[in-house]
Amino acid sequence: MVSVNLYSENSKELEKFLSAFYNSNFDINDDLSWEHKYENPIEITEIIGTYVDNLDDFKIMMWISLDKGLYINVTQENANNLIKYLYERYPY
Repeated sequence: MVSVNLYSENSKELEKFLSAFYNSNFDINDDLSWEHKYENPIEITEIIGTYVDNLDDFKIMMWISLDKGLYINVTQENANNLIKYLYERYPY
């Protein structure tokens, strides 16, 4: 199981991003972090792409975990390679 972790110094930034991504109101109760686990690792490619496309609009950070205890910071520079790697590692 893989996970996506979002962090911000302002919970409203996380709520705005998640509300836009899921196209619905999102309330995280003033938390400064959000984590979601995915059964299908390919599903995280969509949120990675949305995050990178909107880096200038939201003050948030994204980390993904593909293996237990290993976290990768998603950046403008590595996002495309991460997405390619996901499709290579999980070709189903």
